[in-house]
Parts: sequence; structure tokens; C-alpha cells
Amino acid sequence: MSDVTLLGPAEIRDLAQLLGVQPTKKLGQNFVVDANTVRKIVQVAHVQSGDHVIEVGPGLGSLTLGLLEAGAQVLAIEIDKRLAEQLPHTVDQMAPGTELTVLAEDAMRVSELPGEPTRLVANLPYNISVPVLLHLMQTVPSLAAGVVMVQAEVGYRLAAEPGSKVYGSPSVKAAWYGTWRTAGTVSRQVFWPVPNVDSVLVEFARYDEPFGTEAERAQTFRLVDAAFMQRRKMLRQSLGSVLGNTATASAVLERAGVDPTSRGEMLTVHDFLRVARVV
Repeated sequence: MSDVTLLGPAEIRDLAQLLGVQPTKKLGQNFVVDANTVRKIVQVAHVQSGDHVIEVGPGLGSLTLGLLEAGAQVLAIEIDKRLAEQLPHTVDQMAPGTELTVLAEDAMRVSELPGEPTRLVANLPYNISVPVLLHLMQTVPSLAAGVVMVQAEVGYRLAAEPGSKVYGSPSVKAAWYGTWRTAGTVSRQVFWPVPNVDSVLVEFARYDEPFGTEAERAQTFRLVDAAFMQRRKMLRQSLGSVLGNTATASAVLERAGVDPTSRGEMLTVHDFLRVARVV
């Protein structure tokens, strides 16, 4: 949509001053001030006109405007009341005639969302990116694909394969829902304030069918947490804490076809699910 104007550094600082907003580490606020980066994110996310997109932490509206420019219907979830109240006014001025809904809520607490959003495109606050992602994947089954910008360390962990040094609990839990891959790096210089960490884009696509029931997911995640809480230990030891003792854990693992002396970092989500089903 050609009548949408994106925010630049000057507009963002003016908006922040107007609202008395000082970006806080507590809320993980780092605002994107570069229009080219915004358009790159929207392009990588394959946003099409008419798509129903969730954005978490829209802040002052940089990415929101980019999504609206692509013709998306945007559902923006913003915990900071001042920012949530200002966003519709910014959009009215910079992107008249576009479709925006704002929820002034904590994304970790939302359960039912209006409509059936199919994509998630967001610059996620660094401190809660993984919990928010997993919460939305669990509670919004219509969410089929998306791209999130996260701290580089977190992004590589989400996309990691078994056996990798950074493969861990987030990797396995994310893999329950779909496939994840890194889709480009983002310069620190496009943010205000400039963060002291690098960022990456992570693209995901949800599986058509879930692996198992909600009860099996909960049991699988419980085992995953135990396995990676003591990641240097063999599974018969790390899972002994949740399965009763080492002997029981060994018997369960053997029945599931998993070597009791292996470590959590070697198991796929399917392996953990097999163990959960035996339990």
C-alpha cells in the first residue's frame, strides 16, 4: 500500500519524547529505527495482502507500519499501556485506512485472540522471547508460520539440531510445533537504543498435524526440562529425578528404544516423545 509512511529515527525519538518513554531493559525495549530493516523483515516473513498477522511488542510502531504497508491485518499485543494507546493514533496518521487491532495485554497471558491469526511477525523483547513464542504456539493453533527477530544466541538455539553445542530445551520444545531456521542477521545499529547483543531473524513453519496430545506435550516438556537441567549427565541420571530413580529411568529409556547412557543433547523431539509415551 503506497500511502503508508514508515518511521525513521527522528519520528521515533519525537514519539518517545511525546509519550515520555525511556526504553527499558526490564521490558526488553529496543526500537527499530531503520525502514529498510522493517521491509526486509516483512519480506522474509512472506507477508501477503490480507494476511492476519500477530505482532508482539509493537513499541512505537516501526514494524507495525511495515506490515500494514504490505496489506496485512495486524493484531498488535503491547504490554506498555502508553505505547498501546498511542499506536492507533500513529497508524491513523502514517497509514490511514489500514486494519489494526491493539490488545493492551501481556502476551504471556493471552489465551483467546480475535479472528484466526495465521502469521507471527515480531521484534520480540529479548528477555521473554522463548516463553512468548512457545505460549503463542500452544494457545494459537491457527498460527501457521512467521518470522521473529530475537537475540542471536536465542535464535541459534531455537534453530539448533541435536548434537549441536547450542541445542537445548528451547530447541526441542520449538521442534514440537514445527521447523525453525535462521533467516538472516540484523545489525545492532538499526535499533534505538543500540543493544549490546546481536540479533537474528528466525523463520518457522508449523507442522500440519501435532505430534501428540496436550497431555503428551506436557509430559514430553517435563522430561526435556529435566534432561537439560543437568545436560552433562547421562539420561538415566538426569531423568531419575522425575521418574523416581536411576533404575526406573534406565528401564523406561530402554523400553522407549533410547540408550540410558546418552545425553539429552543427542535426542530429537520424537525420542523424547517416545520416552513420554512409555512413562
